[in-house]
Amino acid sequence: MNKSAAKTEKIVHPFTPIYDAHSRVLILGSMPSAASRQQAFYYAHPRNRFWPLMAALDDSLLETVEQRTAFLHRRHFALWDVIASCTIAGSSDASIRDVQVNDFQPLLAATEIKTIVTTGKTAGCIRNMLRLKREWRR
Repeated sequence: MNKSAAKTEKIVHPFTPIYDAHSRVLILGSMPSAASRQQAFYYAHPRNRFWPLMAALDDSLLETVEQRTAFLHRRHFALWDVIASCTIAGSSDASIRDVQVNDFQPLLAATEIKTIVTTGKTAGCIRNMLRLKREWRR
C-alpha cells in the first residue's frame, strides 16, 4: 500500500508493556506498526531490525513471541511505547497526531528501571517533551 494512501485512524495502544519486577532498562518505541497491531506484539514486521539486533546481543534465537518475551526478562529489559493513543496513517510516525502518552509511573514503581532508551526519533522527541513538561512544573 502506498504510504500516502494509508487511511488515517484513531488507534489505542493494543497491548500491554512487557516487564517484570527485575526489569532495569525500559526500551520505548512510539506506537506499534500496523503489522505489530495485527500480530499483537512489538516489532512484528519481518523487515524491522529490532529483534535481529536484540538477538545479536547474545546469539539468541528470537523467532517466537515466547522466545522474545523470555529474552527480555532474561536481559532485564522492559518494552513498551510512549504513545497510549493517537491518530495515525498506517505505520507512519510522521503522520502521528492527537497524542495521548502512557502513564509510566506504575511501571516504574513496579520495577528496578534506572535507564530509559528509545528506538527512534519520534519516541525520543515525545520522551524529551515529557521530561521538559515535568521539569517546568517544579
